[in-house]
Amino acid sequence: MPQKTARRAGRRATRRFTRRDIAVLGVLLGIPVLLDIVIVWGPALASVGLSFTSWDGIGDIHWVGGDNYENLVQDYPAFWPAVRHNLLWIAFLGLVATPFGLFLAVLIDRGIRFSRFYQSVLYMPVVLSLAVVGFMAQLLLGTDQGVVNTILNDPHDPVDWLGDSDINLWMMMLAASWRHTGYVMILYLAGLKSVDPALKEAAAIDGANERQTFFRVTLPTLRPVNVIVGVITVIEALRAFDIVYAVNKGRNGLELLSVLITDNIIGEASRIGFGSAIAVVLLGVSLGFIVTFLVQELRGAREK
Repeated sequence: MPQKTARRAGRRATRRFTRRDIAVLGVLLGIPVLLDIVIVWGPALASVGLSFTSWDGIGDIHWVGGDNYENLVQDYPAFWPAVRHNLLWIAFLGLVATPFGLFLAVLIDRGIRFSRFYQSVLYMPVVLSLAVVGFMAQLLLGTDQGVVNTILNDPHDPVDWLGDSDINLWMMMLAASWRHTGYVMILYLAGLKSVDPALKEAAAIDGANERQTFFRVTLPTLRPVNVIVGVITVIEALRAFDIVYAVNKGRNGLELLSVLITDNIIGEASRIGFGSAIAVVLLGVSLGFIVTFLVQELRGAREK
């Protein structure tokens, strides 16, 4: 009897899927994969192919090999400033906005008064698009009737926060960080809520203070959240487009790779092959950052 019962249990555990089950799984998995291929990987691979051609979107496609990349590096003056600006954007979000979001999450997690209110207020910018943030920056930093220049009370010599190429990029990064900080705060707050309180209690019993407990116990526990935040930070920095385009169409110190792609593909002189080459460069930079970050984080988690 025990052997028969074990056999029946084994049959139940190894029950084969019916054709209906396979069909349902195929539909549920096949549709998202198909959409991902058509919407994401299809255009990405098409851009890689078009980057080796010369095409205006209407006439014949002509193969030019690596000429687009050579012209991009040697004869396109806006390329290297755009690369530098994108790298600065990544550094600013990663070294300023992200740590500040973590700091706010730690404060709210401690249960300070009106924490729900602060959480809602700090998260509110996340629901705004970067284009709206750009328009708000114009209202605040404009030279005519901008709020900041009005407060400074110098109408005869206002600071051109958005027109001066030495400072406008920093103002845009600050505005983008206002939105990014709330997103990071929510992610880290969710991670902090999942940390086992017993770990903190054990660290306190061993004599660790709050700072030591955070850096040696809490922060290592947040490694999965760190991976998510790192990837999101890189993506947010490299896809920044609408905030600078809303201010001055990405000119005069606000050049970004995403703006150059738009100008060359759908601009007045449509150069789809050349614009695709810039898009491939942007894809390579983003994959380089993301893959390196993921490998380092996963390797560190495996060593622990």
